[in-house]
Amino acid sequence: MKLYRALRSITQNEDINFLLTNRVPRIWLTRAMGRFSKIRNPLVCRASIAIWRLFTELDLGDAASAHYGSLHDCFTRGLRPGARVVDPAPDVMTSPSDGIVGACGPVVRGQVFQAKGLAYSLAELLGSDQDAESFAEGSFVTLRLTSAMYHRFHAPHDLAIDRVNYISGDTWNVNPIALRRVERLFCRNERAVIHARLSGQDHRIALVPVAAILVASIRLHFANVLLHLRYAGPNRIDCDAAASKGQELGWFEHGSTIIVLAPRGFTLCEGIQDGQRIAMGNALMRLP
Repeated sequence: MKLYRALRSITQNEDINFLLTNRVPRIWLTRAMGRFSKIRNPLVCRASIAIWRLFTELDLGDAASAHYGSLHDCFTRGLRPGARVVDPAPDVMTSPSDGIVGACGPVVRGQVFQAKGLAYSLAELLGSDQDAESFAEGSFVTLRLTSAMYHRFHAPHDLAIDRVNYISGDTWNVNPIALRRVERLFCRNERAVIHARLSGQDHRIALVPVAAILVASIRLHFANVLLHLRYAGPNRIDCDAAASKGQELGWFEHGSTIIVLAPRGFTLCEGIQDGQRIAMGNALMRLP
């Protein structure tokens, strides 16, 4: 117990936390973690989950299954029926995932914020000036998924998905400590930009799952692809997929971030602010 408390104290120190989770061979550790998490051995799995629980608030009470063949199975667990309620209001866009609201608000002169005083270019995030123009004077919400959270993400509204742009990159940690220290962090990390239109409407939105250390794999069901550090392309994946509100779109292999972008006229729902915990299906933005 004393050792555990000492380790907790060390990792809660900002300088040490940043060094341990960033000033390390990030890509090598991420690949190694990917291989380790898929080991199908009950002893390894149970021991890994027990250690994981020591350092996080892992709660598996809403999981679809209580038994896992590997650590990866636990990371990517599904939910039992009824564990989340999706807001049915047609004028509401819901949260695509569980998460903690990082930054949120209007897109100002093509820029959004990752932390107080640290802005980044939407064009750089999306990899295209033209795509960024779709969200000029729009709104954004950054949702951070901790390692202990449910890691699957869902359609925030009825969608017609037409394109995914995969952008390879680094695997910086995306916790608040790193966001305060690393400029343009989301633009440096591996990410996928999911472009979609609200079904039956002209409104276009984008969901940007961003990978991070230990989690550089993003599964997209509708495109039947696993995006990861060794993915060889194509970087543009054209789609013709429909998804209903609340339908599962994919998952992270561990935990990370999703940035939700909406065009001009969308507004944040009441109570959406920095630091708020939110569940998949909760009201996030209101349509014009």
